[in-house]
Amino acid sequence: MTIEPMTLDMVPQVALLEQLCFSQPWSQKALEEELSNPLATWLVATDGGRLLGYAGMHRVLDEASVTNVAVDPAYRRKGVAKALLHELEDICRREGAAFLTLEVRASNQNAINLYRSLGFEEVGRRRHYYTHPTEDALLLTKFFVREETL
Repeated sequence: MTIEPMTLDMVPQVALLEQLCFSQPWSQKALEEELSNPLATWLVATDGGRLLGYAGMHRVLDEASVTNVAVDPAYRRKGVAKALLHELEDICRREGAAFLTLEVRASNQNAINLYRSLGFEEVGRRRHYYTHPTEDALLLTKFFVREETL
């Protein structure tokens, strides 16, 4: 498996995976626009040219926020999301981020377990954050500054 920056030629595959994984997917145009956003980082996990998953984040000053993590259902529970998140975390650390935060559906126990295993902790809840179906989001954050000062 290779983790690398998303390129414009990968966007159509990413958009298809986005539709497969989310009830309100980002459009191909929105994904294309993200590639020119200086605050955005988008990574893909591939194997032999096959897209296994992708992840994106936005960074503003010392704050970073995961925008999306998606893995092809055929490759879930094989370390793809973990590898993508480790790479985002490495980027955050290199660039001096104080923390990395994300939202996750309150019912998505597999994702919550993964995030907690990576050191994310629950810091809040966003009521009715998701639609189709309506559901709360848990706000999970991994703090880097705190780790380095302990």
